[in-house]
Amino acid sequence: MVASAAILTGLSLPSWADGNTDALKAAVGSPARSAAFVARDTARHPLAELQFFQVKPTDTVIEIWPGGGYWTQILIPYLKQHGRYIAALPPSAQAAASFRNNFPDARQTVLGNGQYDIAKAGTADVVLTFRNLHDWMETGETRQVLQGFFAALKPGGLLGIEDHRARADQPQDTHAVSGYVRQDYAIALARDSGFVFMGSSEIDANPRDSTHWPKGVWTLPPVFALGAKDHAVYAAVGEADNFVLLFRKP
Repeated sequence: MVASAAILTGLSLPSWADGNTDALKAAVGSPARSAAFVARDTARHPLAELQFFQVKPTDTVIEIWPGGGYWTQILIPYLKQHGRYIAALPPSAQAAASFRNNFPDARQTVLGNGQYDIAKAGTADVVLTFRNLHDWMETGETRQVLQGFFAALKPGGLLGIEDHRARADQPQDTHAVSGYVRQDYAIALARDSGFVFMGSSEIDANPRDSTHWPKGVWTLPPVFALGAKDHAVYAAVGEADNFVLLFRKP
């Protein structure tokens, strides 16, 4: 359980971090990044989060369901020279085509709907998933997905999970229809798939997020599911309270 684990506001950065900080800063600060994505950096803290996930420029990194490409725009240039970037996309021809149009040189694989082998077994250094865990809870695929991550990673490989944090004093909806997941529940899911919990970070915490909204987490930015209704109220809350968790494959 979370209460008995070492809950950290950031793991001590390993010795390689100092030498890679400039490269990661350059990727985060690239003028090629979308202005809309850059505007979200104050909520998403890309430099600190990727440092926490210990992503090295020599790594083979699999990003899960990259969506519009917020993290992709950082990871591809960071890994381009010495590492390898792979996008694991939803099983949708439209998603694949859209991603290919935006990132034509990125390698693609598929995750979901019965396809969970995202890479040759034991070949990935890092698997990263940002705000997706609740989706697999909704479809009942969580165990298969996490086992796919475990199989793809090398021994000692890392799994980074970010998602919307549910209140710890409320029962967990196993389908996460609101988009929120209890942190202790997420840790237990990963542990059940064989991962070792390394620590958590509060870099994406937002105490203004009560987690009780008319349209779940999608009430808040950047989605604003209610449109103009109470827009200023939800904008003042900001993006959801998010946990950031790091795991290791033994």
